[in-house]
Amino acid sequence: MAKIEVISSCLVPAATNEISMRRLELTPWDLQLLLLDPIQKGILFYKPKSQDFQTVIHHLKTSLSRTLDFFSPLAGRLGTIENDDNTTCFFLDCNNAGAEFTHAIVDAVSVSDIMGPTHKPQIVSSFFPLNGVANCDGVSMPLLAVQVTELVDGFFIGCTANHAVIDGTSFWHFINSWSEISRGLETMLKAPVFERWFPSNISKDNRLIPLPPLDQSLSHSFVPPPLLERVFHFSRESVAKLKAKANAEAGTDKISSLQALSAHLWRSVTRCRNQLSIQKANSQELDLVLVVGTRSRIPLPDGYFGNAVHIVKTVANEGEILETNGLSYAALKVNELVAQHSREATIDLVQEWVRNPKIFNKGTLSTFAITSSPRHNVYSADFGWGKPIAVRSGKGQKSDGKMTLFPAAEPGGIDVEACLAPATLKAIEADAEFMDAVTI
Repeated sequence: MAKIEVISSCLVPAATNEISMRRLELTPWDLQLLLLDPIQKGILFYKPKSQDFQTVIHHLKTSLSRTLDFFSPLAGRLGTIENDDNTTCFFLDCNNAGAEFTHAIVDAVSVSDIMGPTHKPQIVSSFFPLNGVANCDGVSMPLLAVQVTELVDGFFIGCTANHAVIDGTSFWHFINSWSEISRGLETMLKAPVFERWFPSNISKDNRLIPLPPLDQSLSHSFVPPPLLERVFHFSRESVAKLKAKANAEAGTDKISSLQALSAHLWRSVTRCRNQLSIQKANSQELDLVLVVGTRSRIPLPDGYFGNAVHIVKTVANEGEILETNGLSYAALKVNELVAQHSREATIDLVQEWVRNPKIFNKGTLSTFAITSSPRHNVYSADFGWGKPIAVRSGKGQKSDGKMTLFPAAEPGGIDVEACLAPATLKAIEADAEFMDAVTI
């Protein structure tokens, strides 16, 4: 396998070094993710033919520094306050310690080597920095790290961002803002909003939330089983057919496109796992984890910086999912889970979290989870050399049954980066009902 060679690595501070904001409190939405992995998302480009690549590297580094002027928390670190009762308060220290920027090269890999294979090449995980780092390590490690990997005919911008600081919406807001600065804009089209949202049971005078000692044993020792990944493409037409089928089976019109696709994925993985299982009792309860956004539910201002998500779970009977009308059954389960989280329910959950903090740990969330969003603005991230060819994620927070959703390159389509046990992935590739909805 080709090897990555690091050409250079440095810390990039905000350009002006005039930080007006010294500290930013972390909300319950942020703190719940301290023990998990950072966000790892990256985009693939063709290499510009008219420029020396060292010029590209210099330009990206300079524009990153200028973008950090507007996103100064990403150039900081996590800060802590140790309390007398053995609790710890975490906050964002906007100290401009810098984001990490790495230039790497891999001579024998081209764009076709990334896009061509059926399964996601293992080398893609090497295109991301800070592998093996947990969010709580942000007290000493950069909150943002960028690796620009030069390929034979392209380059990959891999970003690792502390998930206790930003969620997917804020992540892609930053990436698009960086691309706008890179293209020559003096400022971004949408400024980040750093005003924090807290529930009413948090005092305005002291918004630091004390946490009990964190069990970091799994954060640094958890080793996932062997996994295989593949990107499945669902066209706009295919997604529309799934939505129509789910609603027709259920006799309703309330199931959305995303809920229908989620149900199709959940049901297909369940069916393939059942076929591979020695015991086919069909009576076990299966769980599904979703990441539900709260920006529109509170509502929060456009450009809100930070996390604004709940990690929520529902359970369903395996036999019901596998029935003839299993698509509508699973889709209604997803629909009900989303519908339960009204503004009032969202606020109640946050208030309860403050009274009884729950920090998620690696390997404990679910056997099936749907993360990220096809609504994220991925393909507008043009840094001046054309739009991205593709988007991929790193190995952070990967587990058997994790589905990472991205918008497809063409409007209305959805790409699903499926991470499964090798036998399950190969079974789903041979599953006619699943593959009938996949667009080659």
